[in-house]
Amino acid sequence: MALDDKAFIQYSRQIMLPEVGEQGQQKLMQASVAIVGVGGLGQLCAQYLSAAGVGRLTLIDDDRVELSNLPRQMLFGQADCGQYKASVAAGRLKTGDCQVREKRVRLDDSNAQALLFNADLVLDCSDNFATRHSVNRACVALKKRHVVASAAQFSGQLMAFDLNEAPQLGCYHCLFPQELKVSESCSTIGVLGPMVGCMASMQSLLAIKLLLGLPGLGLLNRFDGLTGEMQRLKLRRDPDCAVCSAKETAVEVAQETASGDKNE
Repeated sequence: MALDDKAFIQYSRQIMLPEVGEQGQQKLMQASVAIVGVGGLGQLCAQYLSAAGVGRLTLIDDDRVELSNLPRQMLFGQADCGQYKASVAAGRLKTGDCQVREKRVRLDDSNAQALLFNADLVLDCSDNFATRHSVNRACVALKKRHVVASAAQFSGQLMAFDLNEAPQLGCYHCLFPQELKVSESCSTIGVLGPMVGCMASMQSLLAIKLLLGLPGLGLLNRFDGLTGEMQRLKLRRDPDCAVCSAKETAVEVAQETASGDKNE
């Protein structure tokens, strides 16, 4: 499918990049991305991916906008308080060419595979350990690429996993086993809006690179917002991981996938 004149003009600055070009732009326009969590990270990732021309976005979040969200979630305003984040974000982003679907549900083990089944790439922008592990288990079972980011205080983390392309890198559970006790988040220890923005920008960039087929796997990136330093550590699969090293079994997904009419 060739790009029309409007698309060439709209996306001309990124089409000029040799790593993108017309073929890369077509890849983006044909891609489907699921974003889990439409808070500080997710609402900004959704804006970047929509603006870059990603064809389909699914926004998954059952939280409502609160006044304390506004310093770091600039897609929302005071008038949106009390409304579902996924609904407000979808309404604002549907003005472009991107098809945006909202899922006003909390992702967990009971619905994760159905919600993520049709995605080419999953962005984990959630704010709690339990959801991240549910996303990871579903992505391992469905063999989906996914990008995970987090931000709290002045510390940010970013990593990507793809068991199809790089099985030696393992999964999120290899790096952060579920047995770890993690209770800290930005809601309990604080964070600055620009810190979240830095990590969301890097997460969006990594997502676009993976959609274009550019290198982006293999590293855990740790960003220190106080010093501006980035630490990069190599990812490695845990041979005893309870999630990705288990004997492969057939994936069973309900016939009713994430159409979610009652949640839209």
